[in-house]
Amino acid sequence: MMFKKLIQTVLLGLVIWSCLSIDPSQNSILAATPTETLSISQSKISNSPKPLNLELQVDRFLMSMPAGYYTIASVEKLKSQLDNSQTLLVDVREASEYRAGHIPNAINIPLQTLARNLSKIPTDRPVVLYCSSGYRSGMGVMTLHLFNYDNVQGFPPSFVGWKAAGELVVKQ
Repeated sequence: MMFKKLIQTVLLGLVIWSCLSIDPSQNSILAATPTETLSISQSKISNSPKPLNLELQVDRFLMSMPAGYYTIASVEKLKSQLDNSQTLLVDVREASEYRAGHIPNAINIPLQTLARNLSKIPTDRPVVLYCSSGYRSGMGVMTLHLFNYDNVQGFPPSFVGWKAAGELVVKQ
């Protein structure tokens, strides 16, 4: 079970990484039409002894994820989670963004420093990550899952959603 979860997390990471790091103008497959893509990818795969349908495998992986995969989808649900005093709320935005305003009781660990600050993130209590728009917190959740943190969730409505709901914002 743990091995399957590790494989799922790694595959999710690869999908996200590939979407973010590939420049379509430099890759003939990404710049091609769907029909051209099929023929290009088939010609590249045909040289391998056992073709792997990566698209099918990624699709199976994504379809196997439960609804709300590691997320807290609403401000109300986050507030309910924060009623548990054991929950650690982590703002993964940059320090300047945190100082300009953050959710009460959140600590600041910028996404780029997450791996260097694992000692600040418990493995035995609920942890919720948020950022400005949900992108960085999603990357943070994935990163922590790669480090075997099973207690981490993201808050996709993010700081923007928190403010839009009229909730209290703390400035430092």
